[in-house]
Amino acid sequence: EVSEKDAQADYETLMADAGAKRAADATSLTEKEGAKADTEEALEVEKDKKAGTAKELMGTHKYIAGLHGECDWFLKYFEARKEARTSEIDSLTNAKAVLSGADYSLLQTSARRGGFMAKRSQ
Repeated sequence: EVSEKDAQADYETLMADAGAKRAADATSLTEKEGAKADTEEALEVEKDKKAGTAKELMGTHKYIAGLHGECDWFLKYFEARKEARTSEIDSLTNAKAVLSGADYSLLQTSARRGGFMAKRSQ
């Protein structure tokens, strides 16, 4: 009878310990599920940030490509535009001189002197 009482006491202790362990495990599981949910939520927020940043980066690349295209156009047509400006300056200078009374009927216009935006001395 004593050994039966001891066995019963051991069984009750074991059951109490098992119940406490199950409760602790359930609490731990709940805490871990909460932490997992928080982490997954933070992950989604970071994914959204990454997507927004990627869109912004794509827009920046498109803007840079547009600027590059404009610069290429300026580089391609720089010499032609420079010559057109020089020719226009020469024409305006000649027109001003003609209006001032100078005679440019024998002026040779194909010879050019000076550099970019240089005014000819007359």
